[in-house]
Amino acid sequence: MVNSGTRPSKKTTMPLYSGTRFPINSPFYTLVQWLYQRIILACSIFSLVCLSANAHAQLVDLSAKPPYRQVFVETDAFDSSYLTQLEKAYRQNLPDSLKLEIGNDLAYYWHTRNLDKARTLAEEVLALAEAKNQVILTGRLQTTLGAILLRQEKLDSAFAVLESAKSKLPKKFQPLVLTQLGYVMERRGLISKAADFALEGLLLGEALNDPKAIAMAYSDLSNLFWKQSKFDKGIDYGLKSEEVFNKRGIDDMDFSFTLYVIGNNFLAAKDYPKALEYFKHALAISERYQFYNNLADIYISLADLFTITYDYAKAEVNARKAIKYSTLLDNNFMLMRSWLSLGKLQNLSKRSAQAIKSLDTCLLVATNKFGDNYFLHLAYKELGTAYATSGDYKNAHTAFLEYDRLKDSVFTAEADQRVAKLLTEFEVSQKETTIRTQQLSILQQRRLQWVILSAAVLLIFILMVLFRNYRSKQKINTQLETLNSDLELKNTQLDKRNAENELLLKEIHHRVKNNLEVVSGLLALQAAQIDHPSAQAVMQASQNRVLSMGIIHQKLYQGSSLAAIEMKDYFFNLCDSILDSFNASDHITIRCNMQPLEFDVDTAVPIGLIANELLTNSLKYAFPDNQAGEIEISLAPTGVKDEWVFRVADNGIGKPVDTVPRGTGFGTELVNLLVQQIDGKLSEDTTNGTAISIIFKHTMPH
Repeated sequence: MVNSGTRPSKKTTMPLYSGTRFPINSPFYTLVQWLYQRIILACSIFSLVCLSANAHAQLVDLSAKPPYRQVFVETDAFDSSYLTQLEKAYRQNLPDSLKLEIGNDLAYYWHTRNLDKARTLAEEVLALAEAKNQVILTGRLQTTLGAILLRQEKLDSAFAVLESAKSKLPKKFQPLVLTQLGYVMERRGLISKAADFALEGLLLGEALNDPKAIAMAYSDLSNLFWKQSKFDKGIDYGLKSEEVFNKRGIDDMDFSFTLYVIGNNFLAAKDYPKALEYFKHALAISERYQFYNNLADIYISLADLFTITYDYAKAEVNARKAIKYSTLLDNNFMLMRSWLSLGKLQNLSKRSAQAIKSLDTCLLVATNKFGDNYFLHLAYKELGTAYATSGDYKNAHTAFLEYDRLKDSVFTAEADQRVAKLLTEFEVSQKETTIRTQQLSILQQRRLQWVILSAAVLLIFILMVLFRNYRSKQKINTQLETLNSDLELKNTQLDKRNAENELLLKEIHHRVKNNLEVVSGLLALQAAQIDHPSAQAVMQASQNRVLSMGIIHQKLYQGSSLAAIEMKDYFFNLCDSILDSFNASDHITIRCNMQPLEFDVDTAVPIGLIANELLTNSLKYAFPDNQAGEIEISLAPTGVKDEWVFRVADNGIGKPVDTVPRGTGFGTELVNLLVQQIDGKLSEDTTNGTAISIIFKHTMPH
């Protein structure tokens, strides 16, 4: 059976019975069977323990990806509590698409346990999908509802709903609908039409490269061949389906159903050990997840197997289990077959009175609209046998007449020819596809050969051209080597001159720095001979200005570049010098808050002089009476292209309002002139101490 709304699970490998063939009633076979049952029981208990540990895990978490832990995709916890948890999740306030996705899964998996509840849920969620105008989800929910109606024996309603679903769904969802439509035709006894849908699903699955659709189509064909008594073909297509399922790594309801179908074919072909192997593998999966529909099917077939091999006690146990699960599921199709299986074993065990009672119950369950003449003809055959055994030849004759009529309707030449024709068309189509693929491959190989040949000719031509160029280049290279020798000699001479010039420039900067230090020393001597404080201050200011320029020249001859000054290191040296000249190192701290960067000499000199004036003003006026304080100096880009801001800020007493400027005013005038020189703009902030900011343009060298 095909799930209309879920995706396949992660593979969970179950043990298989060994394929070694021993007589089914032999002591060795009985021992192997006993051991196998114990292994299956242990695995089931272990699985239930593992599942119980996760039974209460949150199925829906909107913060997670994906938000819904879908069964047989993100979780294998399909235990007795799973559907209850899923319904609680469905009743939450969820986004429409998520709610409908959960509702579809909920309805579909309930149909494996309770058809009435599954139908109620499917109709409820379908109404919601239609109200929300969710066309694709409406089609998927109609597929689920069609599967439920089919198993409730409402074949006409199921067919109408599934046809409507097919018209709404895109191609990738249609194989699921085709499978269900095939089941409807099969239940109506229209084997040839069921085969039409199975083959349509197979071709669509191959076109979509959908392994699940391919596997289920093979499985459906295997089932149809079994009903047509073509067991070799049934086994062949069943094994194809199993191979696809194994490659996909699925242990779910559909894989279990496929194993059951393969077992039926082996059973009909009288390969009883192989049939039992497949039935037990299918049973292990269905018992783990409690798929009542599959369990009923498998127990019916196990009852038939043990009946054929004369183990009537086991046959009756399995037939009773089939009746139990068919009743729980409320599925008349399976219930009819379960009573048929019980009646068959009662016939063979010479309990004709009990067989008549079981078979009457079987036919009572199969209403006039039952439709499946295949199982009806088997029921009437067993009923005729039971009446004949009990001596009631009149009723036996009536039953056998009905058996013959139904048999002729099932095994018709038309159905047989139609299935054979369809298979022939499909196999021919596959062969033609293979031939076209091979022809295309040959054509591609020929094209490749021509490409390789053309490439070889082109390569030879290129090699000839390259060889000619190589000979020409050899001559040119000889001439170039002579030129290169001359150039190397000239470059060596040029490098020597450049080194000499660099040395001379460093010597010049060194001498300029020494001369500025001499000037600074002369100014210091002159200041020492002057008694007037104002004159001494002027001399000291001049001395600091000279020192600021001297430091620049010192950095030039000490550094690796003769054209640029590293400003952060320069400011450190300048600040130390000015602090020493004012004897302020013990109570004033100057912080240089900036990244290392290099400025050219033409910009560094005016900025150094501005820094000297601003630092001098802060030391002279911001901290009276040796008051402790801090001065911060920084140089950084503003964020605007080629725009920089130079800032000196102190936390001193600030600039009192309406005060008469102190000093000569020369420092202020000098700062203004220097700001104009670098094309800058000066601003002052006295909110907290005094902060002077100068914004100017400067393009950094690349």
